[in-house]
Amino acid sequence: LGLYEHQSAGALQGVIDLVAASPVLLEPGRIAKILIRAYEPAYGIIGDPAKRDPHTRQSADHSMVFIVGRLLGKAIKLLPKSGGALNTDEVWKSLMLSPYDYSQEAIQDQATREIMSLIEFEHGGAEYDKRYPEGIPTSVLMTDRDGATFDSGLVMFPAGHARNTTADVKSILAHKFNMLGLLAAPDGQVERLVEQIERLPEAKSGELAQFYDFEIASRPGFE
Repeated sequence: LGLYEHQSAGALQGVIDLVAASPVLLEPGRIAKILIRAYEPAYGIIGDPAKRDPHTRQSADHSMVFIVGRLLGKAIKLLPKSGGALNTDEVWKSLMLSPYDYSQEAIQDQATREIMSLIEFEHGGAEYDKRYPEGIPTSVLMTDRDGATFDSGLVMFPAGHARNTTADVKSILAHKFNMLGLLAAPDGQVERLVEQIERLPEAKSGELAQFYDFEIASRPGFE
């Protein structure tokens, strides 16, 4: 749900759950430390020490600290800092990572880098390993500047996982399809194009030949 290495999904769900339940965490400077625990191979692949300081899209999109740091940075910018609990489905949509979140500007963004410096990522050991690949066993523990802790608990089936039963995946995917469609489809044609592609199972052979017959729009890109 969004663009990220799939083994970071448990951490993203943990972060979303925490900030949705406690928006006060999003006050600038409120979070002092973030501890993420996960299973192998998540720890070995996206926790590789070399990926703590990514400089390319290819290293950033396989870096746990970057992916979480970028999502949390967007949360601090976009979500309310006070009030009652937020709807986690709407938070997923608001913070969904796009190709632009892996541009050079995003990778070097100072606010993202500051959050990355707060993140510790460690192997959860046998208790986590034995639960994979049944799920994506991950936990997130945030500590604020006053020493209060906020614990996600063990996340096994984040939104997007086949065994998740709580997220409105259809609604989240509709947002994703429109977000990605806006990168290439002309203005005013995204909804029609997405609707057309979603009819793929019922389409006749003649219709299939025209499925992608649309003008590709010009949008700002990045290296």
